[in-house]
Amino acid sequence: MADSTLEQVAPIDAENGTSVNGTKIPATPEGMAIAYGSLFLMAIVPIFIGSFRSVTFHKEQKDSGEKPETMTHKDAAMFPIIASCALFGIYIVFKIFSKEYINLLLTAYFFLLGVLALTHIVGPIISKLIPPSFPNKDYHLILTQGKGDKKEDLMNYEFDRKDLVSLGLCAVFGVWYLWKKHWIANNLFGLAFSINGVELLSLNRVSTGCILLGGLFIYDIFWVFGTNVMVTVAKSFEAPIKLVFPQDLLQHGLAANNFAMLGLGDIVIPGIFIALLLRYDVSLKRNSNLYFYAGFVAYCLGLGTTIFIMHFFKHAQPALLYLVPACLGIPTALALVKGDIKSMFSYEDHAEQPTKEETSKTK
Repeated sequence: MADSTLEQVAPIDAENGTSVNGTKIPATPEGMAIAYGSLFLMAIVPIFIGSFRSVTFHKEQKDSGEKPETMTHKDAAMFPIIASCALFGIYIVFKIFSKEYINLLLTAYFFLLGVLALTHIVGPIISKLIPPSFPNKDYHLILTQGKGDKKEDLMNYEFDRKDLVSLGLCAVFGVWYLWKKHWIANNLFGLAFSINGVELLSLNRVSTGCILLGGLFIYDIFWVFGTNVMVTVAKSFEAPIKLVFPQDLLQHGLAANNFAMLGLGDIVIPGIFIALLLRYDVSLKRNSNLYFYAGFVAYCLGLGTTIFIMHFFKHAQPALLYLVPACLGIPTALALVKGDIKSMFSYEDHAEQPTKEETSKTK
């Protein structure tokens, strides 16, 4: 499910002054400015970092000869339909079953995912901080199925004691999240998911990105404006699938609980397209990241517009309504002006190698 909405969320807590008889007390202008500004920064940083990490990741895949898993045109076209089914299914589950039990299962699941995602990001940094005198040893975990020619790897993972230290430290943040469900712990996991998503999820062609973003453009508008499903799920889903920031931080400090939120779908989905633009820039070998920065600025403009519209109309907004036209329109318009539009749409990260039969036919 691509949770994708930008909204103000008010918990029911009359003692803290966040809601009285279900009526939301407006946050101060200063509090809203801090919340919106923080969400804006937390959205653009994962895209910037994840995009450059994706260049390294794809280069390592090419060097190793590993065939990456990329999204096809059919996958991109089907994704909004699959996401819609998943979103509506979760909505029905929340309506039928107790939220407490569902969120208990989700918490355990996202605890494991969050710890692994955070370890993948901060692990290399922690390893460098560990002194050389540390008694390090290497390990290799292999799990296979079948025998002989039918034998295949299910797990093939190499790690060392420094990685285990990183995993343990990140697990501390995971326990904090389990215990307190604090918004800072939520955001740490959310940022880790976003960076990993932009880095590891792959769009192979610009045309595939256009199909995906175009489909999710319609998906987002329908589920936010057409129904209450998206907003209901976002409020009920107690998992780090969204970034949150309190608008009453100045009044209540770290105990603040009047949140504005941004779904991770609004970061990762445009982010993987912007990362593709950066890899296209690298392929041109012009010592310029023109199209990446065009896409990045477009994202900033689209997100800024979303925040402004939401603040003006006081209603949850489908952020992709504003992000998709900006992220697709500005880079492609620039490519038209620069004469790169054909090159952009023919670019592939990992072009399929022709088979021997296809090669012989061409000869």
